Amino acid sequence: MSLPKYSHQIGVGCVDITDKEKNYVMAVLDSGRLSYGPFHRKFEEMFAVLHGCRFAMKVNSGTSALRLAVAALKELGNWNEGDEVICPAVTFIATSNVVIMNGLTPVFVDVSPKTYNIDPAHIERAITKKTRAIMAVHLFGQPADMDPIMKIAKKHDLKVIEDSCETMFVKYKGRPVGSIGDISCFSTYAAHLVVTGVGGITCTNHPAYARVLKSLANHGRDGIYTSIDDDKNLDQQGLFSVVSRRFRFERLGYSFRSTEMEAALGVAQLERYKTILSRRQANAARLIRGLTPFKKYIQLPWHPALVGHAFMMFPIVIRKKSGIKKSDLVMFLEEHNIETRDMLPLTNQPVYKKLFGDDIEHRYPVAKWVNENGFYIGSHQKMTPDEIRYIIRACKEFFGKAQASS
Repeated sequence: MSLPKYSHQIGVGCVDITDKEKNYVMAVLDSGRLSYGPFHRKFEEMFAVLHGCRFAMKVNSGTSALRLAVAALKELGNWNEGDEVICPAVTFIATSNVVIMNGLTPVFVDVSPKTYNIDPAHIERAITKKTRAIMAVHLFGQPADMDPIMKIAKKHDLKVIEDSCETMFVKYKGRPVGSIGDISCFSTYAAHLVVTGVGGITCTNHPAYARVLKSLANHGRDGIYTSIDDDKNLDQQGLFSVVSRRFRFERLGYSFRSTEMEAALGVAQLERYKTILSRRQANAARLIRGLTPFKKYIQLPWHPALVGHAFMMFPIVIRKKSGIKKSDLVMFLEEHNIETRDMLPLTNQPVYKKLFGDDIEHRYPVAKWVNENGFYIGSHQKMTPDEIRYIIRACKEFFGKAQASS
């Protein structure tokens, strides 16, 4: 007897709103303060502490955070148009798009076949006299291998941006993600580890970077006035300084600010991040145990010792010579109400073929294998034991049929 379709879709992400989130948002609405305010300040302070950084700034998206990071380093480093930033060949397209949008050139590097993060062994051969930075992306909840990346960056005098949009709260060899490079960027978009609807955060330990990041996010404004509270509780001389420079702009900037309501949602979720993280990790462990009998066909998530995994999602890649077609497995899961997503294909995108040539995908064989064979399912904190058991049963039925027909 075939497995019946599940009663509802088992999604790759969730909306996890508790009474705490509702109460905090209502407090914002009751206050009448919708722009940067006390919830923003609290969120930034909490997030910075959790990620080992001196400075954190909430903005309107993870993409905006990345764009600010590249723009700040370009300005302070006096980079030229066309200078290069090394990026992994598997990542969400925003990672390399922001490089292009800042007038720079992304140079792609293939990824590790075990972690899907940038492979440090391939980085040095991609470095040229125009290379200025490495974009180290922590994909799917797992930190990239930062020690060799930082060693290469130091050797070649390169900056390092941690694109940690998919990874929060976990550590790489005892150091929190986001605290290792020059600037780090996070996302709080729907289905992420912390969800505020839309939103992002940029973090750094460098005061000069923090000042420029904040100015860029606020139209390039003089840092003396980036919040409506900056002219409060000052003596006469201080007030004069603010008033006289309140509409002074030092650079071309953006409007990347977020609302106090989003910050309120973020504070509520940071206050219970341990529960969110532990449930995701427990659900991923259950999936790994239940799907291990099928490891002949599929590669399951793996991370080395001393490196954490937040499991924003649960990546699966069909093994070479398994005899399984990705489309068959994905459609079987979808038809049984198990939602899937491709594993962030980048080098096969039509727009990148136009920009970098039709053969771009073939230059990065591991990325090509991931593009053709990788997808992910959910492991989020609201998944139930029954949903996890159903996913395992569905895989058992699929692979049982595949084995019988082989």
